[in-house]
This record gives sequence, structure tokens and C-alpha cells, in this order.
Amino acid sequence: MADEPLVLGIETSCDETGVGIVRGTTLLADAVASSVDTHARFGGVVPEIASRAHLEAMVPTIERALKTAGISARDLDGIAVTAGPGLAGALLVGVSAAKAYAYALNKPLYGVNHLASHICVDQLEHGPLPEPTMALLVSGGHSSLLLAPDITADVRPLGATIDDAAGEAFDKIARVLDLGFPGGPVIDRLAREGDPKAIAFPRGLTGSRDPLYDFSFSGLKTAVARWIEAKRSAGEEVPVRDVAASFQEAVVDVLTRKAVRACKDEGVDHLMIGGGVAANSRLRALAQERCEKAGIRLRVPRPGLCTDNGAMVAALGAEMVARNRPASDLELSADSSLPVTEPHVPGEAGAPGGAHSHAHSHAHGHDHVHEVGEKNLYS
Repeated sequence: MADEPLVLGIETSCDETGVGIVRGTTLLADAVASSVDTHARFGGVVPEIASRAHLEAMVPTIERALKTAGISARDLDGIAVTAGPGLAGALLVGVSAAKAYAYALNKPLYGVNHLASHICVDQLEHGPLPEPTMALLVSGGHSSLLLAPDITADVRPLGATIDDAAGEAFDKIARVLDLGFPGGPVIDRLAREGDPKAIAFPRGLTGSRDPLYDFSFSGLKTAVARWIEAKRSAGEEVPVRDVAASFQEAVVDVLTRKAVRACKDEGVDHLMIGGGVAANSRLRALAQERCEKAGIRLRVPRPGLCTDNGAMVAALGAEMVARNRPASDLELSADSSLPVTEPHVPGEAGAPGGAHSHAHSHAHGHDHVHEVGEKNLYS
């Protein structure tokens, strides 16, 4: 274990300031500072507020992770950070912090993909990923089916949402039902007491002529909202628990049906589910039921590792180090639309350690850049 890469990961793609530390595939620390309560009164994430919250939480969260792991920052073998996709301002905070730590500590920097990180985090719980890995990623911003022959270099999109992502639909229906934000957890809780067959809500893109692996939840969202509006207009009470259960069933039915179909079509005997919506209890149960029936092994991280966190970024960073992938350099920038086909952003130097060598050339070439050393940050 001592020979495995020790990596710190920073995640700031949305409203969670996550810092994780892993050694190989062993999780040593997972510190999170969330600003979700601040956004709740607005009914969704406000980018500017999220960015400012990351600024305030960054250094304390890193220090907390280092203390939990029982290590010094100097012990690290690398710094990994989410370079995209996500909210531009929020990403910039994490990327800037990662570059500063990598420069001051003379450690390689790895800008990694948020979606690929959601897949790689499963290694921390269930061991090395099979190759190829079939992954269903479901969150507030993404609903994707991905095939990953190599999580560090080769991730192939099979299907994605063409409108609302699953998590986004949960939030919008929760808003219509006056359940607050975020909507996923409260709908999951209420649905356990409702009847999933009470209301026949539509299943988008499941017709014979529809794309096999793409998702659409906008029509479902509209159908649910209109059903609720009709009840209220008629002066009738809305059966919130039945609505929650029926809506949730429509979402997870489509997600699991398409994921199992993709596994069969691609000849993959396992399925990994990640992203915030993977914490949904009904999604887990239905996926397990359908995977068992199809002879597919299901891998789902515990709920705490499904939502955005630094551990997933550190996990992918550690895999980059272990496979000798080229490090990023200090010109790494945030890319709010970084495609999943780019698991990481290598630097022009093309080799681990390029981050620090480039940092010196940059510093000496521009008078306005100040030299920063370990003593300045770690006295």
C-alpha cells in the first residue's frame, strides 16, 4: 500500500466543496463543505453564490482532509482537480487552488473530468474497475450511458439526455409540489409511502423508433406538472406520495431499462451506477432486480460517494499517476463543457512533473508573477 500513489482531489463543479485523499484505491479522507442550504431559498444553485462559498471553504476543507488522513501536504504524490464540466466560476476556484498547491509543493497536477471521476470513485468501494466498464451516470446535470475501456484515456458516450437530466426533473417536480430544494431526497422519502402504479406517467424515448440509449425527462416533467395543476384547479387534494412514487418509478424504469439493454448489446456483464441520483433507493432496488434477472453484476457506491465529492477526483487522479498519464501544466483552465471523451487534460509538456517545470518557465517569463514556495504556504 505504501507504494501506491497518494493523491489529493479537489471538486468544485457545483455547490459542494469536496476534498478527498486516497492512496491507490484506499480512501483516507473525504471532506465536504456544502452550500446547498444557502441555495435552497432560491430553489436552485446560484452560480455566483456557489463560487464565493468555494472560496471561503477551500483552504479549511483541504486542511481538514489532510488532518483526517494523518498526512502532510508534502507527502502527496499529486494534486487532482475537476477541470470540467460544471459551473465555470465554481470550477475556476478549484482549478486555481489546485494549481497553487501543486506549484508550491512541486507536485504534478492533474485536471480531470467530473463524469469520469463519478465512475472511478467505485474503485474505492468495490476494487479496480472491470475493463471495459459500463456506467450509468445520473445527476442534476447529467444522465448518460458510458462505455469506458480505460477510465484514464478512453470513455465512449453511448447515450445522454436530450433535455432535462433526471436530477433536474426531480428538483422541478419537487418545486411544483412545494417540497423544497433539493428535490431528490424528499421525493425518494415520500415515494416509499406511495403507490408507484397509481398514476400512469409517460416513459420518454422508449418507442421502437426512438434512440436506444438517449434519455428525455422534459415530457415527463410537463405531464406531472399538468396532472398536479388539473387536480388543484378542480379543487381536489393532490396525493403527494402517490405522485412522488409514480413520477420516480417512471424515471428509474427508463434509466434501468436502457442501462441493462446497453450491457446486453455491448456484451458487458456488469453495470456501474454513479452520480447524485444513484443515491435514490428505488433506482438501486430496480437496478438490482433487473441486473440479477439479466445476469449482470451491479456496482453502486454508497450514497455518500454518489454525490459530488473530492474522493472521486482523487481516485481518478491516483489512477492517472498509477498509469503514468501525463500531468497537466499550470496553464490548465476550467472548461464548463469538457466532453466526457476527455477523462483528463494533459499538459503540453507531456510527462508527469510537467506542471512544476512549466510553472518556473511561466514565472520567469512574466514580471507580474511572484515566486511562491513551500515556506510561504506551509510554515
